[in-house]
Amino acid sequence: MANLARIAEDRPVAQRSVASVARDLVSLTKPRITLIVLVTAAAGMKLAARAPIAGMVWLWTLLGTALVVGSANALNMWWERETDGKMARTKDRPLPAGRLSANAALVFGLLLGAVSLPILFLGVNPLTGLLGAVALVSYVLLYTPMKRHSVRALWVGAIPGAIPPLLGWTAITGRLDAAGIALFSILFLWQIPHFLAISIFRADDYAGAGLKVVPVELGDRATNGMMVRYTVALLAVTVWPYLVGVGGKVYLAVALALGGVFLVLASRAFRTTGDKRIGWARGVFGYSILYLVVLFAVLVATA
Repeated sequence: MANLARIAEDRPVAQRSVASVARDLVSLTKPRITLIVLVTAAAGMKLAARAPIAGMVWLWTLLGTALVVGSANALNMWWERETDGKMARTKDRPLPAGRLSANAALVFGLLLGAVSLPILFLGVNPLTGLLGAVALVSYVLLYTPMKRHSVRALWVGAIPGAIPPLLGWTAITGRLDAAGIALFSILFLWQIPHFLAISIFRADDYAGAGLKVVPVELGDRATNGMMVRYTVALLAVTVWPYLVGVGGKVYLAVALALGGVFLVLASRAFRTTGDKRIGWARGVFGYSILYLVVLFAVLVATA
């Protein structure tokens, strides 16, 4: 354990405790995002199960998923360490702040990936392992570098972001089917207005760091239209679980109500300008999180 302290890049070993280094390593995995991912994966498992789920299935699926996500996030931070140093919200992360070395983050991220995929392949099933590998590779090798070159990174990044509930589904069923794809589709479409909202109130940060986001590259009009179109698409696709027998009538009613409110909020984009636009975008962002939590909670509770 003492060797952990040696990965601090800019301070003598004596000035950093093992606990502080460990905290920085854990922060590379973005624990709050990882927790949300685990909730959606667990929801996929619960929805797929027609009987009580064996404890070891829960363990290997959630552990493997957590490690895959942690690996992707750590490698993302390693890749974007210089970019993070240019952004107000990320400049205090361990790498741009100099608390960890780039080599340490790279080794840590690769190690998590090397452990996670065998867990999913062997401890769960090959399909779940394959999906985990697709999520990891697409996030790190496609989405992360693409962010500096094209706004299309938004859609590429939404693919690995939507895979977790599908991991949970395939962990139980061992197959891809309509219900599993429905869960994937909901999370995929949800990410578009969610991230558009973030990129509106963080536009200056993204522009200063050289990241290509829709509001900066395409302007407000394109952003507004995209926000509304994807919210409409999300509202429509949330009906899918009901149609394939995963969600009941209570879920359907809640999904339509939540989606209706989301659409009303998104539609306000066309008449919100100036400083009010930042406040509106923050409101959409906050509602998008509430929307996802309530939607999945009701879906699981009423299945």
